[in-house]
Amino acid sequence: MGKSVGEYVSYLESKGFSFGEDAIGFIFFGKQYTNAEDTLVNAAIEVTLKAQKKFDGSFYISLLESMKKSNISTHSDAVAFSRERGLI
Repeated sequence: MGKSVGEYVSYLESKGFSFGEDAIGFIFFGKQYTNAEDTLVNAAIEVTLKAQKKFDGSFYISLLESMKKSNISTHSDAVAFSRERGLI
């Protein structure tokens, strides 16, 4: 079982990424808005950070929506999806 979204954010913060309250709000809003599983949310956070070099809330929401509409459900599928689109 993977990390919960909260655990993943805490893990990233322990590695030096800084999320403000607004970013945390976007992360959980996106999760609720798309009804996405934690695995997909965590992958969208990872791709957002890799593609944007920082957390960009609108990029993250758009990416998460696209992944959800494409029925992406695993981390590896999310990474492949992002590579196919030239995001990472």
